[in-house]
Amino acid sequence: MMVMGETKVISVLVVGGEATAGQPLGPALGPLGVNVLSIVNEINRITSDFKGMRVPVKVEVDTETKKFTVTVGTPTTSALLVKEAGIPKGSGKPNLELVGNISFEKVLGIAKIKINDSYAKSIKSSAKEVVGSCVSLGVKVEDQDPRQFMKQIEEGKWDKAIADFEAKR
Repeated sequence: MMVMGETKVISVLVVGGEATAGQPLGPALGPLGVNVLSIVNEINRITSDFKGMRVPVKVEVDTETKKFTVTVGTPTTSALLVKEAGIPKGSGKPNLELVGNISFEKVLGIAKIKINDSYAKSIKSSAKEVVGSCVSLGVKVEDQDPRQFMKQIEEGKWDKAIADFEAKR
């Protein structure tokens, strides 16, 4: 008779490429008897593209074999926008102060990353969600107030750019 090991799942938020054996991973993984450092190294390898951004990570450990798998989610839309706009953080007064600017091409790139985590059925819908986050953060799109830009998307003025972007992928 073979007894299968139990699977333990640890879900944490880490800064991309900067996970350590300290909090929150070490205390959660240590009691499972796994090599914490090898798991931390794997997380840092997988999340290296998201340097400086908080990334959701799930570690599944088989308590019998000590084998593990690491699954990485995507950073928040806000974190991706802050990175792409090259700003330290969003505006404290997004209705009054616009603190950054992003190209529509970058908006579409973020929309493509986030579409699987979204209810959006198309890149256009996902792009509108991203531009909505620009409104909240006080980030201009194509040097325009994001609210004006949203109207232009809804009026179809950017449909060709969206079609061209989709043709490239």
